[in-house]
Amino acid sequence: MAARPPLVALKDVRLQDGQRPLFDGVDLAVEPRSRAALVGRNGAGKSTLMKVVMGLIEPDSGDRSVQSGVRFAYVPQEPDIIGETLLDYASSGEAETWTAESWLATFGLDPEKTTQGLSGGETRRAALAKAFAEEPDLLLLDEPTNHLDILAIELLENELIQARFALLVVSHDRAFLNRVTNTVHWLENRRVRTLNKGFVEFDEWSTKVQEEEAEALRRLTKTIERETVTFYSSITARRSRNEGRARSLDALRAERAEKMKDAPRELYLGVDSGGTSGKLVAEIKGVSKGFAGRTLFKDLTTRIMRGDRLGVVGPNGAGKTTLVKTLLGELAPDEGTVRMGSNLESVYLDQSREGLKSDMTLWDALTPGGGDSILVRGVSKHVAAYAKDFLFSEAQLRQPISTLSGGERNRLLLARALAKPANLLILDEPTNDLDMDTLDKLEELLENYDGTLILVSHDRDFIDRLSTSTLALNGRGDIVETPGGWTDFIRQNPGFLRPGANPRPQDKAAAQRAAEAPPPAVAAKKVGKLTFKDAHRLKELEALIDALPGQIAKHDAVLADPGLYARDPKAFDAAMKAADKARADLESAELEWLELEEKKAALAG
Repeated sequence: MAARPPLVALKDVRLQDGQRPLFDGVDLAVEPRSRAALVGRNGAGKSTLMKVVMGLIEPDSGDRSVQSGVRFAYVPQEPDIIGETLLDYASSGEAETWTAESWLATFGLDPEKTTQGLSGGETRRAALAKAFAEEPDLLLLDEPTNHLDILAIELLENELIQARFALLVVSHDRAFLNRVTNTVHWLENRRVRTLNKGFVEFDEWSTKVQEEEAEALRRLTKTIERETVTFYSSITARRSRNEGRARSLDALRAERAEKMKDAPRELYLGVDSGGTSGKLVAEIKGVSKGFAGRTLFKDLTTRIMRGDRLGVVGPNGAGKTTLVKTLLGELAPDEGTVRMGSNLESVYLDQSREGLKSDMTLWDALTPGGGDSILVRGVSKHVAAYAKDFLFSEAQLRQPISTLSGGERNRLLLARALAKPANLLILDEPTNDLDMDTLDKLEELLENYDGTLILVSHDRDFIDRLSTSTLALNGRGDIVETPGGWTDFIRQNPGFLRPGANPRPQDKAAAQRAAEAPPPAVAAKKVGKLTFKDAHRLKELEALIDALPGQIAKHDAVLADPGLYARDPKAFDAAMKAADKARADLESAELEWLELEEKKAALAG
């Protein structure tokens, strides 16, 4: 049986972006029913290439062929939702009204809802519903999982797997791409390489390709070195005969320069965990919180210890950000208590990008106090040099933030957050709009971070790689904590996040046994308590834990005097020993306090 021709094919496509070539001989074909990922670094031109595939951008040269009658649907990174209602919007293109209404319902949206004031997740789901309703032959999605919660992402995955149309998708979400794709187009060095397998095979394949290219460049460099030595050793003896060799050597150097020009710029991420926090970061006892009569979570009891990596997951609107702010003591709980540990230096990366105004320049964002330098983890650095670490050019420093892409804005937030020392790092949806190379760098940074990490994310792969425990909210007031990451949570709590989910099988069976069992005899409840000595010691420890941070701060203030050691070495040594002793006493007190608290809880049953 003859192979079916591609829906769209690009041949030797070239396109200039100002002075630089964006595409230099791109070949790409989208086959019927294929589900292809388009991957590459931020700025490589993935979104532009999708528009070339659709015919929205005309290339400078090359051929674009399209099967007759092919229907396209496209969801950009930032969809523009227009019309009075979501139904008006979803049926404004090629879709029938009833089809648009059905798909809006599938993606959990009221067709009569106004298009004004939509959240990021609602905007994304509305755009997806419109695209599905148009029943395309080829659907193009640009970062479709941004702003979607985990349930919406899983719904989208299932619909794409069952769909009969072809798919071309740009995404940073590894778990999503692993599940839905069977082809990968890799845009690198202004050209496209294609892997006729799913994204799950991409890392191994791309690493092998890069190793082969590095080896080819090494061999080319050795050839140039050898030819250079030969050329100069014989130039005086056979000057006329070396003109051809000189041209050959120039060609080799030009070839190497071209290869080196394509080498991607490196992103430099760093984080300083600052001073060591106390062993206890936060103790949460019986905490509940709600808004407007709705309970977000109830009766949460947990401890966050130094070095923990806590993942927070749940549907949009379940209260994840509220939970984090309550854990940090920024919001008062409705019930229960939150006790914060000592010597905490926290940095909070907010998903709302609060503090970034559209008319603010990148320079202003990095130096809110003015000037031309920024304090980076205690060391002064010129703002242009620091911006370069995050792949920003000097020309971008004076541009308004409104001109930055989503990935660039997220890199800017990371640059601001990571400049400050922090032993407690809170990242709220840090992966939105970041390319995979940046994500890999961020993961590597956080894996080696020796402070405490609280991570709110819908990126299942990111949570799996980094979290040592996971707190999950289901939006109905329930909250569970599970050791490990996303995969461990799902295995131990199947159905917990799904609306109206039945109890887990083991819970249902337990409930049935409890219902059938005869009522137990009423007995007087014995409640144990600490001995007088332990209770008195607990109070002493609490007083110590409150007082010691102040003592540490006083000793540190003395040691901050840059001339103290030269003036009075004995005073410097005494202050240093006193500070070390106070820190050791604080850690010892916190450990003893935790042991007594656990004993108290056990005695109380």
